[in-house]
Amino acid sequence: MSVSMLGQPWLEAPATRAVMAALQAAGGPDCARFVGGCVRNSLLGRPVDDIDIATRLRPEQTMAALKTAGLKAVPTGLEHGTVTGVSERKPYEITTLRRDVETDGRRAVVAFTEDWAEDAARRDFRLNALYADAAGTVFDPTGGGLADAAEGRIVFVGEAETRIREDYLRILRFFRFQAWYGRGEPDAAGLAACAALKGGMARLSAERVSKELLKLLAAPDPRPAVRAMAETGVLDQVLPEAQPLAMFDALCEASPDPVLRLSALLPEDADTVVRIAGDLRLSNAVRDRLAAAVADGPAVTPGMTAAEARAAIYRLGRAAFEDRLSRAEAARGGDCAGLRRLAAEWTAPKMPVGGRDLARLGLKPGPETGRILKAFEDAWIAEDFPDHGHEARIRALMAPPE
Repeated sequence: MSVSMLGQPWLEAPATRAVMAALQAAGGPDCARFVGGCVRNSLLGRPVDDIDIATRLRPEQTMAALKTAGLKAVPTGLEHGTVTGVSERKPYEITTLRRDVETDGRRAVVAFTEDWAEDAARRDFRLNALYADAAGTVFDPTGGGLADAAEGRIVFVGEAETRIREDYLRILRFFRFQAWYGRGEPDAAGLAACAALKGGMARLSAERVSKELLKLLAAPDPRPAVRAMAETGVLDQVLPEAQPLAMFDALCEASPDPVLRLSALLPEDADTVVRIAGDLRLSNAVRDRLAAAVADGPAVTPGMTAAEARAAIYRLGRAAFEDRLSRAEAARGGDCAGLRRLAAEWTAPKMPVGGRDLARLGLKPGPETGRILKAFEDAWIAEDFPDHGHEARIRALMAPPE
């Protein structure tokens, strides 16, 4: 049965046609095919973000073909056969057909080939080993990719253990693709292989692991996949401090945010969270956000008053307040819509007095300045940020005790 993607906007875009025409001019009509996510997602009616192309041309030939056609060519990974072509400011990753010569569980030494089946055989899952030519005709070299995509099955190409030993990150990818594209129970052979070989993930760089984990947690509903990770011991391999999944399950209902979902898997201790974030080589921004969600500070609850919420927003910042509110809602329930509107609409005022104001009233600079300002701020917050009476309060704080 012939399957076609004809009519896909990205396929028929002039920028895409220009890249394929350049490659075909150098290598013939069957020298290049689209591959992987763009084909899979088109068949499933999902958005297409990145366009990958496989080609029989060698990298230097690809570079020359693009330049001859007046397109930009960037040598992004020549040793692995990858060139990025740029057409109308859009990148197209173009990789020469490959077969693995040597693998160590993290990276591969490859040899170039002109055999589409050899290229397909080294890919991770059958639904990712789908190709399409410039006309949109789809090719399924493994014989199972089309059915897997249609039925929501994530099945390794060939032997699951062989594919995993080539790159242990494929364990996390198995669960990530299950979360995004799987339906029903995970493939039994793949699941068993992931459980048996999970220890090999220790060889992976923390950056690769954390990037894959956050992609998994961004799925519309990652809960079944994460539960399977926990049952196979893969979650403990990635996050030894992972907490019971009740909070995570509830937070997935409340928020689609992958960082917030990750926070539900971590202990409620800021120092531990900072250490875990460092182990995972997370960005400073993500580390700080995770820590702020559990650090000491004002309690945030669904039942707090508007004045209490404003005080918490002032002390924590809007982002940390919203994260804590989502966590509290997941843990305790309750309607937080009003508090979320307040956080979105209310702008915390600036502290209305400073050291110069105290000096103007006769206080000499020194430790007493800091004490009085702190006492003023605490009272100002407790009274819900009044915009008057500041001088009288300062004078009262400056007065010597009776």
